[in-house]
Amino acid sequence: MHRASKLRWVMAGFPFLCLLVLLSVFTVTTSTRPALANNFQDSEVIAGFNKTVFGAEIKSLSWGSQTNRVKKYVTPVKVWIDNRSKLNRLKTVRGFVTDLPSQISGLSLYLARTPKEANFRIYIVDAADYQRTVQDEVFHDSQMDVPGQCIVRVLSRRSGILRSDAVIVSDQGLSLFRRCMVEEILQGLGPVNDDKSLNHSVFNDLTTFDYFTRYDRLILNMLYNPSVKPGMTQRQVNPMVGNLLQYAKQVVGR
Repeated sequence: MHRASKLRWVMAGFPFLCLLVLLSVFTVTTSTRPALANNFQDSEVIAGFNKTVFGAEIKSLSWGSQTNRVKKYVTPVKVWIDNRSKLNRLKTVRGFVTDLPSQISGLSLYLARTPKEANFRIYIVDAADYQRTVQDEVFHDSQMDVPGQCIVRVLSRRSGILRSDAVIVSDQGLSLFRRCMVEEILQGLGPVNDDKSLNHSVFNDLTTFDYFTRYDRLILNMLYNPSVKPGMTQRQVNPMVGNLLQYAKQVVGR
């Protein structure tokens, strides 16, 4: 079983430009929480949407109001997958990524032709290269303390997500790899917060899901409904959550 330890903060680069930075790090632990993948109520999905889309786990490191606003891509997501691991998992990651538009209505995503074109980069690395990759190619800080075994950084402003970078370790077992792959890539699309009450979700430190659950598909389809705009607050979104959920259930139920 795996637990995600997370740090979040927002940086101000220039006036009116707020960048959200999300670090998602996995370590090994144990949990007795049952994996209830499909037995949930509508109210639980709405609660999960609010808890993952709005807020930050460590509020003391937040800046301003950007953390508490909707974060999503409004431009096409252009993904570059860079496999550097001896255990090549490129096919698995590519399959997961390219299937996402069929799972999330409103998401425009395709594989980039070059790294320069990409606004979402995914690095698949061996554990021995994890720290260096995060320091040199994601944060450009050779002195950065890099914990855990996988990480995603999301840069966002009120007009939408600018870019995401995920680093996933390939050689520490299939279960950890798949768990990291699913959560890091999905969180790179916008629902950046975790909550330990979400028993049906990969966005929870204590669950062991290593696939895109129905619960999380509902959350992502609510988020990528065209009515939900980046920069919106929870107060602005709340009046429409019932309709958002019904829309998401129609998509997921197809």
